[in-house]
Amino acid sequence: MTKQEFQELTQNIVLLDGATGSNLMAAGMPKGVCTEEWVLAHKDVIQNLQRAYIEAGSNIIYAPTFGGNRVSLTMHGLQDRMEEINRTLVSYSREVADAADHKVYVAADITTSGKMMAPAGEMTYEAAFEMYQEQIGILKDSGVDLIVAETMINIEETLAAVDAASTVCELPIMCTMTVDADGSIFSGGNAIEAAVSLEAAGADAVGVNCSVGPDQLVSVIRNIKENVSIPVIAKPNAGMPQIDDLGNAVYSMTPADFAGYMKVLVDNGASVIGGCCGTTPEFISETAQVLGLR
Repeated sequence: MTKQEFQELTQNIVLLDGATGSNLMAAGMPKGVCTEEWVLAHKDVIQNLQRAYIEAGSNIIYAPTFGGNRVSLTMHGLQDRMEEINRTLVSYSREVADAADHKVYVAADITTSGKMMAPAGEMTYEAAFEMYQEQIGILKDSGVDLIVAETMINIEETLAAVDAASTVCELPIMCTMTVDADGSIFSGGNAIEAAVSLEAAGADAVGVNCSVGPDQLVSVIRNIKENVSIPVIAKPNAGMPQIDDLGNAVYSMTPADFAGYMKVLVDNGASVIGGCCGTTPEFISETAQVLGLR
């Protein structure tokens, strides 16, 4: 997909997929394992989930490459399998997208290193740039249609991802920060500042994902929309989680609740929408119906 094609696609509402991790755990993935390695061995689980999202109306699905950067894989002793893991996981999503009865794009999913940025931590802009450059290069060669940097917690690290992408490919890149209800970012700054900086750096769409439910993001989305000229992304959780007696996160919103609030976010400027933790294909289907997308 070219950047021009992405601009044309986002003239209308674009429906992303919903959660991956929470659904994998519901399907039997143990806590504490390397998600990418587990998915590698459970092709049917990820493909069944992604088929369900496509049937629900998703125009873009995220390849399960979230933690496929060298820093994260090194924590599991899998750094030497980095290329194999990323290429294979993209192929799983590519198979499903290419078999769909409507056009479905595959986004290469990348995220934070999990390390604090200097001076608070050890990760430098240069190290982050190299980390993203390596992974994005592999993902581009694996046949993805676009890049998405999601659940980002640091503006500088996200800028490194955008800069790195521009050196290895001409694919569109979407960026979403994870924020509190007031728009503040974990490591400092806020979603509006991040959106403005990322647009200036060349991001093709900006917004927020994870952390909170859609009911808490109305002013954040409105403020981002008022400060950028590129599409605004909203991919929230199914409400705020409660932790049950077994230590599991339980999300409060029903698909109907979620879809109703997603319409409010669209009315306030979001045009690239989906779900994060706690959402299922039913949430995406309900959102598509409420917005008249199917």
